[in-house]
Amino acid sequence: MRTYGSMNQDMLDNNDQWQYLPLIYAISFMHSVVQERRKFGPLGWNIPYEFNSADWLSSCMFCQNHLDDMDPIKGPSWSTIRYMIGEVQYGGRVTDDYDKILLNTFAYVWFGDQMFNDNFCFYKGYKIYRFKQMADYFVAFEKMNPTDPPQAYGLHPNADITYQTNMTQTMLYTILSIQPKSSGGGGGETREASVARQAADMLSKVPPDYDPYEVKERLKLMGILNPLNIFLRQEMDRMQNVIKLVRVTLRDLLLAIEGTIIMNEALRDALDMIYDAMVPVVWRRGSWLSSSIGFWFTELLERNAQFRAWCFTSKPSSFWMTGFFNPQGFLTAMRQEVTRAHKGWALDQVVLHNTVTKLLFEEVKGGPPEGVYVYGLYMDGAGWDRKNARLAESINKVLYTLMPIIHVFAIFSTAPKDPALYKCPVYKKPRRTDLNFITPLWLVTVKPPEHWTLRGAALLCDIK
Repeated sequence: MRTYGSMNQDMLDNNDQWQYLPLIYAISFMHSVVQERRKFGPLGWNIPYEFNSADWLSSCMFCQNHLDDMDPIKGPSWSTIRYMIGEVQYGGRVTDDYDKILLNTFAYVWFGDQMFNDNFCFYKGYKIYRFKQMADYFVAFEKMNPTDPPQAYGLHPNADITYQTNMTQTMLYTILSIQPKSSGGGGGETREASVARQAADMLSKVPPDYDPYEVKERLKLMGILNPLNIFLRQEMDRMQNVIKLVRVTLRDLLLAIEGTIIMNEALRDALDMIYDAMVPVVWRRGSWLSSSIGFWFTELLERNAQFRAWCFTSKPSSFWMTGFFNPQGFLTAMRQEVTRAHKGWALDQVVLHNTVTKLLFEEVKGGPPEGVYVYGLYMDGAGWDRKNARLAESINKVLYTLMPIIHVFAIFSTAPKDPALYKCPVYKKPRRTDLNFITPLWLVTVKPPEHWTLRGAALLCDIK
């Protein structure tokens, strides 16, 4: 309604071609959808773009000129219209590759000869109006629901839960951030005493340092030049830095609270963050993001346990990919290992592929003959039919679905993937940025892959 409110009658009278009014309506509907999807966070867009009326107007003007120049017998060139909308007019603002795929999917699904059919609708109850008078559009809009369901934007109904949750978390964080940082009062535990108790508890659980000599000897036995073992060494070095940083920070914080040393800016931040159950800035810089210090510290212990078991016991049958600093490096090391095992294979012609098994983590008895088993991934924006090993709609009110074991391996091929498979992006964290992107995995689907693109379906290593 807002989009049509910015129009005048002349806009509708600018072209006499019968395709003009449906095209203008479809562009206007898409303009509303791409703006409204922003409120759903990463499910809507990886990056919230500032689409505006200039994008809408330039798209309408292009379609008007295109209809003037087209051959009436051949009709509109849909490939041209889709390209101009998805790559130029709106696509010119889009910087994320998967956002560009989403935008082009809207153009592909909605802009075609099918849009001129009387039974065409964007979603149930959202058909294309072809009125010649502006007043008729507003009468029709008044009869529509005042609030649109997420399905109107291509999303699952669960997306509304995500939206409401994000709004609540933002509000609570704002309230928390403006609370006074006083040392306390009344008869309860003081702020410093509370933090000292938590710091002492965490300090008692911090893992011991890695012995460089022991690590080196173990890696020699395992094959120090093996790509996966080189990767393990790099990960353990980074974990050692985090363990050392956490131990030093907690020790100094306890001393500062006691008054033995000066409370500097970094320690003051650590005290404030721990009191608010958040991760100190100095820890976040050298490690990973997490919503709370409890989740972060638990992940520290779990990551350390995986590295120690791999180094000092044996190579895992399946890998918890969430527990790696550099999961892309892990997959690259696996590609190198497979390439070396096959004479004549060149690394630049070896690509990743995958199969989603029906196994759960507890059911894995041994590793695959080639490649790696990966566990701990969650499907966001869709569900998973374990029985038939394919994508399915999310269960109502279930936001994330734990995936079975995924077998990731390397194949010698430069051929394109099967277009019937859904190219599903994998991210380290719920924030779907380029920094968190790992790799695409290819998932079996009965519905067209475009359906899951509009759903915002992705795999997440961590949902906290």
